[in-house]
Amino acid sequence: MLVHICCSVDCDYFLRRLKELAQEPLIGYFYDPNIHPYGEYVLRMHDSKRVCENLGIKFIPGEYDFQGWLQGARGLENEPEKGARCEFCFDFRMQKTAELALSLGERKITTTLLMSPKKSHSQLCASLQRICERYGLEFIAPDFRKNGGTNEQFALAKKDALYHQNYCGCIYALAAQRGEQRKTERNSSGILTADLRRNLAQGAEIYELMSPIDRQILPASVEEKLKFYKKLCSLEKNGVKFSVLRDRFLNYRLLRAWIKFDGEVVPSFVLFGSHFTRENVKLSVERECEIFCSDKGEIKILSLAKFNEILRSNFKSVSEMLKNPPSLARQNKARAALCAAGSLSPIIVTDEIRAAKVQIYGLSRIFLDVREILVRI
Repeated sequence: MLVHICCSVDCDYFLRRLKELAQEPLIGYFYDPNIHPYGEYVLRMHDSKRVCENLGIKFIPGEYDFQGWLQGARGLENEPEKGARCEFCFDFRMQKTAELALSLGERKITTTLLMSPKKSHSQLCASLQRICERYGLEFIAPDFRKNGGTNEQFALAKKDALYHQNYCGCIYALAAQRGEQRKTERNSSGILTADLRRNLAQGAEIYELMSPIDRQILPASVEEKLKFYKKLCSLEKNGVKFSVLRDRFLNYRLLRAWIKFDGEVVPSFVLFGSHFTRENVKLSVERECEIFCSDKGEIKILSLAKFNEILRSNFKSVSEMLKNPPSLARQNKARAALCAAGSLSPIIVTDEIRAAKVQIYGLSRIFLDVREILVRI
């Protein structure tokens, strides 16, 4: 039987139950071109492969045909969860599953999507029936969610330290989900915070889709999660005992920033953690210096020479630093040398600080986030 796989959390419990029910060889087929961004797709694929390897099930990775999926979903962008877009998405994936089954000589298919509490069981059954009638195949659609199955599924996923994504994968559903979260994020008094009001005014940013142009791995990003689970797999294969703990922390993203001297944009490097409370700030620098500090937005401007001195680095220009930036750890070291621990003051590095009328534009976000950490036991 060919089993379409959507993610590790759904497939682990589903495949275990299916092996008991079917009593026949299973082949896992990971095909999820709806997942975005690509890093998230790779992360889910690797963890699903890990589950299949642990269960002794052959694993086949599918093509990442995101453009094909996107084209098919055109016009369905605003459909609600379990609506017409989900119906198209199920058919899109079940069709590829059926085509692969025929090429492998398999006569029966199913999908681990049936395990997802966010999906309609009847909608999935209808999709399987349509596709199987078209290709002359059989399907089974067990409902393992019943009688406490969902609780057992999540308990097993926690025990096996599986990657538990916080959205189904579709970019449109993610945007809607994040929009709803922004509306309900209130402080303890029930009043919207100033930062949240700005977030709502700008629209719901989707931090999962953000990657810096300098390709740094940011905290709780898809890239960091992928690195985390590769390390987890390595420990698992080497028989090292570990525990996975969830950690809540204050995360940060820089959305965009620039600095002008006398109306001219100059190359600048904004240190990680620089939070701009005011988007536009105008300053006057009276003389050439290596460090300029302003009470407006608590902004600090640092010359490249001073930055090199602090970190004992040898960047020849800010443009060079932008192409090969210092690690976040070294950026934090520079911040600690200038400010107190936990500082969120904007720190901007420029080639030089000269006497000029200065204008700074900066847009950033700080937000509560959750990450996973590995603890050896």
